[in-house]
Amino acid sequence: MVLKKNTQAGKNNFKLISLVFLVYLCLIFESHSQNKLEGIFTDIKILDKISSKNTLLKLKNGELKKFKDLEIKSLKCKNSEFDDNPEITAYIQVRDLTYKNNDEVFVFNGWMFSSSPSITPFDHPVYDLWLLNCY
Repeated sequence: MVLKKNTQAGKNNFKLISLVFLVYLCLIFESHSQNKLEGIFTDIKILDKISSKNTLLKLKNGELKKFKDLEIKSLKCKNSEFDDNPEITAYIQVRDLTYKNNDEVFVFNGWMFSSSPSITPFDHPVYDLWLLNCY
């Protein structure tokens, strides 16, 4: 009778260990697929409306970068899961340095979409921004 209890306990421990291992593998694959979609760098094209010159700006997510009179920061960027119609989204903050009393207010603070820039437009008298890439 004692031998039967020990065998049953060993089977339950094996099932529990197998279940924990399976959950662990699922979590690893889930995090790997999410990391593949999220990028570290964001590419933005800036148009100077006065001089009609385009400039490609590469931003590392989380770092503040100064471009002429603008301070631009990309907090997060993400690629879509679908290859047939790729969508790139990025959360971007832009501050205009020419405004004297504008220390904490952003000219633009929100999500940008590569396929539809008019959903959340960047309105500025001198510059225009487009989201190009996330990698």
